[in-house]
Amino acid sequence: MNRVWSAGVGWLLSVALLAFQPACAQQNGGILRLYHWVSPASMSVHEEAGYSASVSGMPIFNNLVLYKQDVPQNSLSSIVPDIATEWSWNDNRTVLTFQLRSGVKWHDGTPFTAKDVKCTWDLVLGNTTPGLRLNPRKAWYHNLREVTTDGDNRVAFHLDRPQPAFIALLASGVSPIYPCHVTPAQMRQHPIGTGPFKFLEFKPNESIKLVRNPEYWKTNRPYLDGIEFTIIPNRSTQILAFASGKVDMTFPNQVSLPLLKDVKIQAPQAVCDVYPINATRDVIINRTRSPFDNPNLRRAIAFAIDHKTFTDILLEGRRSTGGALMPPPDGVWGMPPEMLATLPGYGPDLEKNRTEAHKLMQSVGYGPDNRLKVKLATRNVAPDRDSAVILTDQLKQIYIDAELDPIEMANWFPMVTRGAYTIGLNTTANAVDDPDQMFYENYSCRSENNATKYCNPDLEKLFNQQSMEADQEKRRGLVWEIDKRLQEDVARPIIYHIRSSTCWQPYVKGIAMMVNSIFNGWRFEDAWLAR
Repeated sequence: MNRVWSAGVGWLLSVALLAFQPACAQQNGGILRLYHWVSPASMSVHEEAGYSASVSGMPIFNNLVLYKQDVPQNSLSSIVPDIATEWSWNDNRTVLTFQLRSGVKWHDGTPFTAKDVKCTWDLVLGNTTPGLRLNPRKAWYHNLREVTTDGDNRVAFHLDRPQPAFIALLASGVSPIYPCHVTPAQMRQHPIGTGPFKFLEFKPNESIKLVRNPEYWKTNRPYLDGIEFTIIPNRSTQILAFASGKVDMTFPNQVSLPLLKDVKIQAPQAVCDVYPINATRDVIINRTRSPFDNPNLRRAIAFAIDHKTFTDILLEGRRSTGGALMPPPDGVWGMPPEMLATLPGYGPDLEKNRTEAHKLMQSVGYGPDNRLKVKLATRNVAPDRDSAVILTDQLKQIYIDAELDPIEMANWFPMVTRGAYTIGLNTTANAVDDPDQMFYENYSCRSENNATKYCNPDLEKLFNQQSMEADQEKRRGLVWEIDKRLQEDVARPIIYHIRSSTCWQPYVKGIAMMVNSIFNGWRFEDAWLAR
């Protein structure tokens, strides 16, 4: 067997690193209070596409493995044991075996076993009844044939082909282990986990409350007595709640850069910084609906986008333009700028781009005397509406009059999945900075979360080729070629990569922000209040 990680070695390295850090006496107790920016459709992390459920749900659960919570950039090298103690690959890297911790219990007292791991991925693969109501990440596991158990503390994932980055998917905050004995319906309303915090209550449009798990398997964790999320959809009210001390922390990455100025004025003592979050504002186009079934019309939209105006207004001039994958240096896999500049709409000459867009529109019968009228769908939340307003203005420049159609958050993903839209301003948030997550979830023919239903079987062969490639530089070249072709095909025009801020009061400690995922850093077991 090819040993990848030993828990003992990992913890020794952690101890060695801690020896060089200044001593800090963590305090036990207290409730960490945050506002929540929306009311999640449910508490089931596996069924919700966005990170709203992940942030409030991740403290309840454990993963097999996890991205180290104090390392800013997620990568294969930052993955550490969680409820598994060690893992290993077979010689041809098609079987990944985990040794599990003994003595772990679910929050209702039921013993945790390897069967729970198998049940979880049988659920995600769609092999159980009752199943998940929504399954946005099923496409992640297209290469997973089955999960087998060997006793209570050993479990193996059997793949159809080698996939070196498979473990990166398991380390995400949206890959928790669910219990066999609790139905999916129960998990939506009252989730049971093994994590540092127990679910207490969820009152839609009011609050979510978690309490400390006194029998958590990790010694002396968590420090907090609980976590409370107060649901406050209005941005001004959110900031007032934070500035007045009613909450200790803003919802992660939901303070926009223009709004950050108000926070600094009203709460000058606050700890704030700006981070990339591995999420894009993009245009989703229903390729099956007239007139957008015409490729020239879709291509015109790509040439119409003025990326710089978006970043000047919404990111205060911070450059954050890229293809599907997050641009470097914060992103691991994004295309270099010189390659990006050759793609439709990314060239620096805006007038030239708009001229090309006009030609394409006129080739399908639209122009100044025959304008295209459409509804532009977007999530009914302030950050998306802000971007959608700018997009409608830019579409006017190429003879498209778009009327804003705000859709409530709980209805957005089901609507997109049904294809019940024509064109939309979308936010694509990626849980893992890895091509296997990005390509298979957002662009695979079989993915439930492929909003535009883009399907290119020939390109999907390259998806598989890059996924099997163990040489990281060779893989990078394949990834760039795939991303280039996605932009040339106008699969989902990328407007910009989002940067935003999180703020907390100075007495909130043990929070580490991740720069290439908003999904993976919210276990909260190391957070504490210095009061």
